[in-house]
Amino acid sequence: MTQPTASALSSAAAPDHIRCEVDGPLLRLRIHRPEKRNALTGAMYIALADALEEAARQPAIRVVLLTGLCGTEDDIFCSGNDLVDFLQNPIQGEDVPAVRFVRTIAAFPKPLVAAVAGPAVGVGATMLLHCDLVYAADNASIQFPFASIGVVPEAGSTFLLPRLIGHVRANALFLLGESLDAATARDIGLVNAVVPSGELLALAEGRARKLAAQPAAALRQTKALMRAARTSSLDDVINTEFEAFAERLRSPEAREAMSAFFEKRKPDFSRFD
Repeated sequence: MTQPTASALSSAAAPDHIRCEVDGPLLRLRIHRPEKRNALTGAMYIALADALEEAARQPAIRVVLLTGLCGTEDDIFCSGNDLVDFLQNPIQGEDVPAVRFVRTIAAFPKPLVAAVAGPAVGVGATMLLHCDLVYAADNASIQFPFASIGVVPEAGSTFLLPRLIGHVRANALFLLGESLDAATARDIGLVNAVVPSGELLALAEGRARKLAAQPAAALRQTKALMRAARTSSLDDVINTEFEAFAERLRSPEAREAMSAFFEKRKPDFSRFD
């Protein structure tokens, strides 16, 4: 069996910001854009989707470990979308990088483990709902701030989150957009375990390697069965969310939220119905 290389899994679209490292049966997939708090651009979405699609094709890769910046002074998993890039390349139909990434991670057939240190915001939070195991550092936080900036949740999160933590808790997270600390995320079932930042990667990689030692076909089939049991209408929800998200991006509330962000002021939504 030919061992895949990191270069085969890396996308030319964002080689510096999405880093791939193949270590035996494990692919480490790291978001690395510290100067922009790991905000995702279209090129980064393409690179993530390319790496996951190639990992799915490579029999030698049995598990993917998804991380951001961890063990640094400025830990960050992902701060969401790069607003400048996102406004210049809005969601219009299915053929856009963000939609492709969401569909790829939602359909990924092999075990996917996430190690979250620091903030996971917006898509940085919703992508975790598609991971099979999620481990968090004690400095991690999770936030779904969509409504607060005039848009709506995406990535199938309005389908998945209520089923994971219940409608009452999901309503609070979506409607108020407040940040959730790591311990609370563990207690309500969003993450599997919380450890100090310096121990996170060792824990997550240890769990990933234990998965890699399990019968690969049995794990894939188990994941497929669990996905089928919960996602009979997930595709429809993803479609509806993206349509609403694209519409909300053109709304005056979203423009006010993004203008306020760039102008470093608090947004004022009082004049909008």
